[in-house]
Amino acid sequence: MELALPSDILAGYTSPAQRARVATEAWAEENAFCVECSGETLKPEPRNTKAIDFRCPRCDAPFQLKSRSSSISGRINDAAYSAMRHSIENDRTPNLFVLRYEREAWSVRDLIVIPRFAFPLSAIECRKPLAPTAQRKGWVGCNILLDKIPEDARIPVVRAGIAESRAKVRRRYAELRGLSRLDVAKRGWTLDVLRIVRELGRERFALGDVYARAEELAKLHPKNRHVNDKIRQQLQVLRDMRLVRFVGKGEYEMAHAGGAVSG
Repeated sequence: MELALPSDILAGYTSPAQRARVATEAWAEENAFCVECSGETLKPEPRNTKAIDFRCPRCDAPFQLKSRSSSISGRINDAAYSAMRHSIENDRTPNLFVLRYEREAWSVRDLIVIPRFAFPLSAIECRKPLAPTAQRKGWVGCNILLDKIPEDARIPVVRAGIAESRAKVRRRYAELRGLSRLDVAKRGWTLDVLRIVRELGRERFALGDVYARAEELAKLHPKNRHVNDKIRQQLQVLRDMRLVRFVGKGEYEMAHAGGAVSG
């Protein structure tokens, strides 16, 4: 994988934001690959296609690209809040590439891919409506909160300037594919519990450790009044997906370590 961003196509672009957009999109067209199948290239969508930048010509999997020069953490500006919420609720979210580039070296430093089925509603933050004086007054955008997406679902493709093997990236994606088979209305619970389990930061944990975060889960899912029951159910789902193992007497262990890019 070539990590240098193209510069020979930037004549006529003076805005740093425009130069970064053109260069990173051109880089992705030449270097990005499909994580859902063995497709080695992605095809750009027509300009101004909403929410989708690329598709796999083999399996038609959709991809969106977000690029930044700062670390892959915190918030990522996205489109309209209502549109993003509708996409999640109707299982129409594209896979998301988040790319970090170095301005001075003009190269790709980090790249992660978030599976299209790994966006809980808790990871979508509603922004304030645009002011009455704005051209699109009243428009409400959203942010994607990366730290609300489980670590497992922030799959490294390039880490600190070193590309991961395509086989490893696809294997990590395949480990999460069971999420795509869950009912969309219930998937958010699974993702939120998986995130909390990862945030414990331990290979082995107790059921009580997750119960201790019940108040947080209750705020995310206010319609459910049996949070502890739901936690136990979701740990069973994660066990069936082989993301956690039950070791007995209310104790679990992680099936594998995460590998998100941060910093």
